[in-house]
Amino acid sequence: MPRACWVWSDAVDFGGRHALVTGGSTGIGLAAAQLLAARGARVSIIARNPDRLEVARALIADDGGTVCAVAADVADAAAQDHAIDRAESAFGPVELVFANAGTGGAFGPLTAYADAMFEQVMVTNLTSVFRLLRRLLPGMLERGCGSVVVTGSLASVRGMPMNPAYVASKHGVMGLAMAAAAEGAPAGVRVNCVLPGFIDTPMLHQLGDDPAALRARLGANVPQGRVGSAREAAELVAFLLSDAASHITAQTIAVDGGILGTLMPRL
Repeated sequence: MPRACWVWSDAVDFGGRHALVTGGSTGIGLAAAQLLAARGARVSIIARNPDRLEVARALIADDGGTVCAVAADVADAAAQDHAIDRAESAFGPVELVFANAGTGGAFGPLTAYADAMFEQVMVTNLTSVFRLLRRLLPGMLERGCGSVVVTGSLASVRGMPMNPAYVASKHGVMGLAMAAAAEGAPAGVRVNCVLPGFIDTPMLHQLGDDPAALRARLGANVPQGRVGSAREAAELVAFLLSDAASHITAQTIAVDGGILGTLMPRL
């Protein structure tokens, strides 16, 4: 039987545990890092852009959070490993992971999609997560405790035209999370996958020039009638990483205003 490592509390408190967030400088990653730090975790954030990363670090630190920021491209295996080394040097073994870094890639028909772009999207969205889990799961399994959340997408369970690499990578990362969950469960290590819908983040803004018009257009396709916020998605991530979700693993949960779970014909 796995060792009982969960600490019950009426309030979510991460009690100084080391949480690693990739893609932690903007969007859902930043919102999750802020929540985790505000609730007591020591947070390491990894992202590619040093300037945005420093802004994120300062936001968390100014709010009283304990944070370490390391610039690295997760698509570069050596760079990701070095970033994890630095994070663990600062805060000790990683106990909580939000594997969130990703890219949307390019839009274009499958019949004309370039090999280089396909490979770039796959290594960022899928291979980097595999490497991250391969690096960190052994310690979690040995300690008999740990929680991982992986960022999927509505494209993890639906097809979409004109972006085959993104769809393939997000299907793959959901499957990877389920495989890791099956291996981790006997040792008390949990792995879950969140599927953000239309969330108001910089990645979403790449779909249009006018943010307000984009939110209105996409929100019209959501049963709730609006796009979601990064904070709403981050709350799900924080819950799944927390002790409050101690009996939840191998689950795929959408935060999408009802898109996947409903049929809403326009009459």
